[in-house]
Amino acid sequence: MARRGKAIDAGGAAAIGPYSHAVEAGGLLFLSGQTPIDPATAKLAPGAIGEQTAQCFKNLFAVLEAAGLAPDDVVAAQVYLTDMNDFQAMNEVYAGQFSKPYPARTTIGVAALPLNARIEIAMIAKLRA
Repeated sequence: MARRGKAIDAGGAAAIGPYSHAVEAGGLLFLSGQTPIDPATAKLAPGAIGEQTAQCFKNLFAVLEAAGLAPDDVVAAQVYLTDMNDFQAMNEVYAGQFSKPYPARTTIGVAALPLNARIEIAMIAKLRA
């Protein structure tokens, strides 16, 4: 089966299904959504939404690193929350992950996420020339 682009798999991130951590295509790196799974335990990270948001970013940044990229290469992010009351606490952690100008972002309230996670974050980064 032909792939649409080069797949990236990172040891510092977990995958709970049949997907790549990221795929390169058209000068961009499309990162699959990461829930707050601790790759060392394969379980959801304990704690409130702040700690879970931080774990999502640890996973995502491990994927970026495996691709030779950094947070400053991120151009867009999609955040999925099962409780929009978590928005402010998530936003406080999110703000510390990037420098200005921040990536474009969409935040969506969803009914449920895999493994009963409260948050999932996906990103798109620009590949370096």
